[in-house]
Amino acid sequence: MEGSIKCSANFVPLTPITFLDRAAVIYPDSVSLVHGDVKYTWKQTRQRCVRLASALAQLGIAPRHVVAVLAPNVPAMYELHFGVPMAGAVLCTLNIRHDSSMVSVLLKHSEAKFLFVDYEFLHIAEGALKILSNTSAKLPQLVLIPDHDRQVPSRSNSNSTSANLDYDSLLAMGKLDFDIRRPEDEWEPISLNYTSGTTSSPKGVIYSHRGAYLNSLATILLNEMASMPVYLWTVPMFHCNGWCLTWAVAAQGGTNVCLRNVSAGGIFSNIAKYKVTHMGGAPTVLNMIINALARNQRRLPGKVVIMTGAAPPPPHVLFKMDELGFRVVHSYGLTETYGPGTVCTWKPEWDSLPRDVQAKIKARQGLNHLGIEEIDVKDPVTMKSMPPDASSIGEVMFRGNTVMNGYLKNIKATKDAFNGGWFRSGDLGVRHPDGYIELKDRSKDIIISGGGKYKLH
Repeated sequence: MEGSIKCSANFVPLTPITFLDRAAVIYPDSVSLVHGDVKYTWKQTRQRCVRLASALAQLGIAPRHVVAVLAPNVPAMYELHFGVPMAGAVLCTLNIRHDSSMVSVLLKHSEAKFLFVDYEFLHIAEGALKILSNTSAKLPQLVLIPDHDRQVPSRSNSNSTSANLDYDSLLAMGKLDFDIRRPEDEWEPISLNYTSGTTSSPKGVIYSHRGAYLNSLATILLNEMASMPVYLWTVPMFHCNGWCLTWAVAAQGGTNVCLRNVSAGGIFSNIAKYKVTHMGGAPTVLNMIINALARNQRRLPGKVVIMTGAAPPPPHVLFKMDELGFRVVHSYGLTETYGPGTVCTWKPEWDSLPRDVQAKIKARQGLNHLGIEEIDVKDPVTMKSMPPDASSIGEVMFRGNTVMNGYLKNIKATKDAFNGGWFRSGDLGVRHPDGYIELKDRSKDIIISGGGKYKLH
């Protein structure tokens, strides 16, 4: 339209990096990360992330280079979600349940330049590098993430493939005046998440800065996060970048409570100690909570919102969670939709319904959240929408800005997934008269990983 000018004054590429910049200004002295005796403020977290980005750049990391990490929910894992993109690179979070063979496959496919590894999984990383050394001339540089309460573990032998870099030494190399590399195009990749399993070949799902930004804001809304929430990390940060909540908590200036090993006792004690307001997890986490021994349970300091996905929670689980003081938010999505793609939004008129009816409604996958444009149940051949009669089964499909860019080095699989102008989930479902989606079956395989159902294509 005449008179319009697109320039730096009115257009800046979206990136969740800005969430950290803002948090460091508004909440500089508020606690950003807690892990045992380790605590950081938002000012300190930004400084550490800038140093991390600076050090990576000094060591040759350039835009679009892939930096991999094999670690549980520890502070370094969180910092890498900002530090790596600040260097212009792409973060690849690897599933800590993988063995050395699978890790070697993913490192080779992603062409990762660096591999950050938590001390607990050093043997997996070393095994992977040993396998890679038989086929690759250049191996990724290994950086050890030590535990602050332990000494750095000794190398397995004198011929160890491990480098002499550790995480703290790397940060010490970095400069605070580093010029952060922001994306020139918001569609540039920010992270790489692999689908994986035993019956399908793993695919590298590419996330963009734009998609990560929008899905982070969407998770804030669907979790009803106010300013300065306290988030307990029971969702693996390696899975869909923690459902994008790694970036979302920074946007709200919250506190990240890191939990290396998830247990009922750890969940209740951390909720009580830090006054946790939000958390998430697969149905196995909900089962862990409701079946916790009496000695491990604690009275909740307030209502705790817990987002769950995968298989819908059974009615008795929902009832018990409510009795304990949790509010369950049921979401549904895939790796290809940055994690959460829908939410079962509760309507006030349902409050008067019998509890068993309420439970059935809560078990639905709901509708697309505000970060994604459309979800539909379609005939996969004709692409016509199935009637909203709660019985006509079709394939669940997504369309919007929080759908992946595509599969790394697999244009055929990308085109197949986007055939017809929609992302084909491979999940079968129905649509109710009120528009809500409910899954019924799976047209392709479902892999059980740590108790949760993670979709594959």
